Amino acid sequence: MRWDIFCKVIDNHGDLGVCWRLACQLAAQGDGVRLWVDDGAALEWMAPAGHVGVQVVDWRAPAAVLEAAKGPAPDVLIEAFGCDPAPELIACFAEAASDGRPPRPWINLEYLSAEPYVERLHGLPSPVFRGPGEGLSKRFYYPGFTTATGGLLREPDLSARQEAFDRTAWLGAQGIDWQGERLVSLFCYEPPALADLLAQLAAGPAPARLLVTPGRAARAVQAIAGTGVERSGALSISCLPHLAQPDFDHLLWACDLNFVRGEDSFVRAIWAGAPMVWQIYPQDDDAHHVKLAAFLDWLGAPASLRHGHQVWNGFEAGALPSLDRATLAEWRINAQSARDRLLQQNDLVTQLRGLISQKS
Repeated sequence: MRWDIFCKVIDNHGDLGVCWRLACQLAAQGDGVRLWVDDGAALEWMAPAGHVGVQVVDWRAPAAVLEAAKGPAPDVLIEAFGCDPAPELIACFAEAASDGRPPRPWINLEYLSAEPYVERLHGLPSPVFRGPGEGLSKRFYYPGFTTATGGLLREPDLSARQEAFDRTAWLGAQGIDWQGERLVSLFCYEPPALADLLAQLAAGPAPARLLVTPGRAARAVQAIAGTGVERSGALSISCLPHLAQPDFDHLLWACDLNFVRGEDSFVRAIWAGAPMVWQIYPQDDDAHHVKLAAFLDWLGAPASLRHGHQVWNGFEAGALPSLDRATLAEWRINAQSARDRLLQQNDLVTQLRGLISQKS
């Protein structure tokens, strides 16, 4: 099959990260994929080697759009996160859909949520009433956490790779001389409780090392701790370079506690099965408050983890819960239980192919 995936970058780690993983998983199963992006700069470090079977196309290049419009239409069109693909390409897709055969699938891949509406809307059609796609129908595809949703992206060999992971060797390859201290990863925006986290780790009874991702997380730490600070009390700080997606997974597997943000890193932290705190992408109407609460409900999060999320996201004032051994042990049991539940469900690509075969 030939797939076109369209992605407009809002947060290049999340939107692009999800679409790249989807494209690679489809290509690994033998399909051809064109990934249309309006800003693919992050792929230079996210996926420096590319992937066999995935062609990245600059959506902003008129020549590329015209060339594609003259060629054969894809078998499946995926519009990621309601991004409105180029009209010329929709016209090409519509023309191919009018050749007397069953309509080609047009999938509107939505954002991940645990809210109840996801189960109600997943898989429903959405007729197109205007523009070059008039007369066609999109189909909503909602990733989610239950069997009534579209599932989560997960490579077939993910568990095997994680079981074979050598934490000490990977850390050494990153130039980190790990001496058994607690490892905490930090991938965030500018959380209100960041200063509290740094202070708690610095004052802790046992050594801890904070592994900080580049960009906003590193700048947020520097704004509090100062540029060039590598040690404060019991806390050591290591600033990492940009990591390709496989190595970002390794970072999450290596750490005893992961602070993540957005969607892609959030899902990968779930698969890591380690204690995790999620900084949800903020929305102007505060809809992210409801979205976070729905996830914590599905997770069955203990009270301390709920409180930690509320404080980390700025929904509540005050300090983070104590990140002591007992608290993290409770969080780990909760995280591993959630991962085990999800491993019993089909992954997103398997379910997506099933939906397409049913509706074709």
